[in-house]
Amino acid sequence: MKGQILDFSVQSNTGVISGDDQNRYHFTGSDWKGQNAPARGQFVDFETNGIGQATNIYLVAVPSALGTQYGQKSRIVAAILAFFLGGFGIHKFYLGRIGWGIVYLLFCWTFIPSIVAFIEFIIYLCTSDEDFARKYG
Repeated sequence: MKGQILDFSVQSNTGVISGDDQNRYHFTGSDWKGQNAPARGQFVDFETNGIGQATNIYLVAVPSALGTQYGQKSRIVAAILAFFLGGFGIHKFYLGRIGWGIVYLLFCWTFIPSIVAFIEFIIYLCTSDEDFARKYG
């Protein structure tokens, strides 16, 4: 079965996968067959046992029209939003950081969020797709 890692905790060495069948499967680090530690947003192929646990988990690349798709959010869209509407925190809302988006809105009159958003614009452009997907999904 195929799915996507929703969460993985290094401290407890456990995680959760959302399967293509819309069910969630728990797993432990010992079931992970990749070279690097599992991370949120990675697409995987796995087997299930009878009690809702994922076993024999392998990382898979997902083909798309523009190459490999790493996550749900686009770093280019986030960068454009940060550049043009960053002073209002629109890029934060897009990335699912609602609390920070509200903070940006509350302080937009100070122009400090605009300066911070411009710095984030540069960071988004300099970040790889894999790292961006790992952080923002």
